[in-house]
Amino acid sequence: MATVDVRNVVKLYKRQSEEVRVLDGLSLSIPDGSFVALMGPSGSGKTTLLNLIGGVDQPTSGDVNVDGTNIAKMGGAQLARWRSSSIGYIFQLYNLIPVLSAQENVELPLLLVSMSGAERTKRAKTALELVGLGDRRGHYPRQLSGGQEQRVAIARAIVSDPKVLLADEPTGDLDRKSAEEVLQLLERLNREFKKTIVMVTHDPHAAERAATRYHLDKGVLSN
Repeated sequence: MATVDVRNVVKLYKRQSEEVRVLDGLSLSIPDGSFVALMGPSGSGKTTLLNLIGGVDQPTSGDVNVDGTNIAKMGGAQLARWRSSSIGYIFQLYNLIPVLSAQENVELPLLLVSMSGAERTKRAKTALELVGLGDRRGHYPRQLSGGQEQRVAIARAIVSDPKVLLADEPTGDLDRKSAEEVLQLLERLNREFKKTIVMVTHDPHAAERAATRYHLDKGVLSN
């Protein structure tokens, strides 16, 4: 079964008087439990495609089905609710809030769903233990290394138990050792916890971890 099914998607942006076609009739089917890497030059549409799958952006035309829901037809509050339970996002620059502890950063997505404070605390603690940072719950981002910050960000992405993890250059800001730890963690989430992972990366070494690799250039996809 396909967890992600993108059909004939066109994405246009207006830049002053001209139209820029970022994605050009793109179709992509990602089976349940896959680990997929998207590669391609800057400006090729990789992050745009990721944002469409995550419901952060909407296609100009075409359909985006994720876990049986056509999110291209959803809007506003409905889309935000769907995103908070179905998608985990991992960014290149972590996007942690400096004044919040690791525990509090991981709890953030759970504030969007109906849940007791005790349950939030328990889930965040479990997520941090899973990424190997159970002993860093009270630490603030400035007290963590880059690799540890990214692992906190991964804990935040998985805390609501989403079906799909979207990773945009997750190792792009890390040294080789920290990048290796993050890639091993993503592999484990895919293998043991059956998370469907779509990862945008420039790094061939990172892309090798994915079972399937696609190349995107000028809005057109190839294997």
